[in-house]
Amino acid sequence: MANTILTPTQVTREVARILHQKLNFIGRVDRQYDDSYAKTGAKIGDTLKVRLPNEYTVRTGINMAAQNTTETSVDLVMSTVKGVDMNFTSLELALSLDDFSTRIIEPAVSVLAANIEADALNMYKQVYNLYDGDAAAFSFTSVSTARQLLTDNLAPLSPRTMTMNTGHATKFMIDTKGLFHESEKISAQYREGKIGKTAGFDGIYENTLLVPHTTGTAAKTTGYDMNTSTGITSGSGTLVIATGTTSFLIGDVVTIAGVNRVHPETKVSTGVAQQFVVTADSGTSATSLSVSPAPTTSGARQNVTIVSAGASKAITKVGAGASETLTQSLAFHKDAFAFVTADLPLPDGVDWAKREVVDGISISLVRDFQISDRSFPCRLDVLYGYKAIRPQLAARIHNDG
Repeated sequence: MANTILTPTQVTREVARILHQKLNFIGRVDRQYDDSYAKTGAKIGDTLKVRLPNEYTVRTGINMAAQNTTETSVDLVMSTVKGVDMNFTSLELALSLDDFSTRIIEPAVSVLAANIEADALNMYKQVYNLYDGDAAAFSFTSVSTARQLLTDNLAPLSPRTMTMNTGHATKFMIDTKGLFHESEKISAQYREGKIGKTAGFDGIYENTLLVPHTTGTAAKTTGYDMNTSTGITSGSGTLVIATGTTSFLIGDVVTIAGVNRVHPETKVSTGVAQQFVVTADSGTSATSLSVSPAPTTSGARQNVTIVSAGASKAITKVGAGASETLTQSLAFHKDAFAFVTADLPLPDGVDWAKREVVDGISISLVRDFQISDRSFPCRLDVLYGYKAIRPQLAARIHNDG
């Protein structure tokens, strides 16, 4: 009986399927796909503009007060290419798809998926909501608090996801060991690393790629302060601060005395300090600090209110002290993050060239013939970009234990 040779379509679809299954973070965020890159004469550059929801103020009284609609967007740069290069022979293509997938595709795609996911998880550095469980053990309470943070920021109830580092996942499973039961029907639908569904989250996942955050040299009591009358310009992400001697790193989270978060819709003060994430390394003896969100004190996009504005308002670091490792997990609604892929052009005159798109993820496979040693070099490629589009719909959960 003659062998059935695998086709480029079969192989590429199997690659895309395996990649998709292994992405338990990217698989739960907003995945967008753009085919403009591979079209001759229709390339759009490497930056996409993602439109944000419009916001408005509410009138009280009978008299009309018309307001303009000001649309805003964020730039998402799509310029990273990751791939895996390998060789396989025409004889190996005579294997069954299952054998070929196990021997050839799975090892290649596993390492590709891990590297793409690890890169995308760096979006945690754009998230400013941080639960500080310093010196406490991760527990079911940590998950419930994450749910509260998302709800307070008006994250829709579904789909919500919790991605845990392995230490937190172990503590969580010990704390909730009596709450889960096995269901063969449901478990067949689980992605790799899925633990369960509870506490308002559609999925709770264990992820080895979510790394701890190492903070700058500033202690929790940072030694920095600011004049909130003059150091904050509404709508600007640059704070003017009084000089200290330590440093902040991208991803550190701070609060400012008297700068409180407001309800996203009513704009009434919550009485809770607004958290800000540092967006640029400060260096020592800084006189300014770049943060997100930009503190906005009025209008439809107001996010803070300033209580008793004036000088010497302390800046405090949340979650970890000087040069400390901040062990964290990540809770988010799907719309908090965007992961975007695009088609790479396929070359002519090669042995194989095929592209597949699965659930918004585009992957290409190109195979050629090397005449010098009669080998078949093959490459897998993904062109992508990512950004925290609405970081208020995500929260970092820090527990040391």
